Amino acid sequence: MNIHDFTVTGMHGKPFCLSAYAGTVLLIVNTATHCGFTAQYEMLQSLYSDYHAQGFEVLDFPCNQFKEQAPGSIEEIDAFCTLTYKTTFPRFAKLEVNGPKQDPLYAYLKQQKGFAGFDPNHEKTAGLERRLRQADAEYEKDPSIKWNFTKFLVDRHGDVVARFEPTATRIVIEERMKTLL
Repeated sequence: MNIHDFTVTGMHGKPFCLSAYAGTVLLIVNTATHCGFTAQYEMLQSLYSDYHAQGFEVLDFPCNQFKEQAPGSIEEIDAFCTLTYKTTFPRFAKLEVNGPKQDPLYAYLKQQKGFAGFDPNHEKTAGLERRLRQADAEYEKDPSIKWNFTKFLVDRHGDVVARFEPTATRIVIEERMKTLL
């Protein structure tokens, strides 16, 4: 089994088989439009623009599970991202990444790559760790998605090769990505 075996819901509500991306390097991201990490849309678009011609795609999955930071309809989210950040990469229907209603794709992603740890040098790390530790003293052992803008890197064969938490830098993501292109 790999990513290509999954069908997700497209932005307009129709099933979309991820096998359409066979032979492509993917960065799968759960996103939010009202989050402290929302500006990462700029980085995602930049990576997409720089590497799309080499067989790279960013797959955007809005998620409202973290402090309801992805409010609105998928059409409103798409308009915001397109107008504010000029995004051109594929966006899919809103989904849940944790819990009993989690999308099967995210259950699989987390099974393949657990929590990768926050960048200790990032300005938001201390706050994230404090919030998570209050809810679960051993949160690091849980593979759940911790926050918006968690990224999974998938190779051309559909295998999950890396997980990047929201505090990961473009440099770290890009270095690993380039080894797959």
